Amino acid sequence: MHRLVQTIRFESARKLTKVPEGHPCSNLYGLAFKLEIHLEGEMDNSTGFVTDFNNIEKEFEPIRKQIDHNYLNDIKGLDNPTSEILIEWIWNELKPKLEGLVKLVLWENEVSRVEFKGN
Repeated sequence: MHRLVQTIRFESARKLTKVPEGHPCSNLYGLAFKLEIHLEGEMDNSTGFVTDFNNIEKEFEPIRKQIDHNYLNDIKGLDNPTSEILIEWIWNELKPKLEGLVKLVLWENEVSRVEFKGN
């Protein structure tokens, strides 16, 4: 069994709508996210791959078009786009397309991250 990890970066703006009044995240702000996509599977002896890293990028591309350099609150299902909600949203979009997906890790910055292994 092999584990592959592809890291993808994207930038988005958001504001959190369910935080207490005066909370800094109730204001509009931007983040440079880093997303780790973890897959597990057996290597195909004919190709030498579990999956081609290019395939992971290709399957993520429609998601990137929705979230990269965009305002997350305007996307259906992301009206309160906490990192926990965003990572579940990404999982639900990506899981049907990416065989072997076992975990996502979403980094907001160098010290804060959320991990999600599905429902």
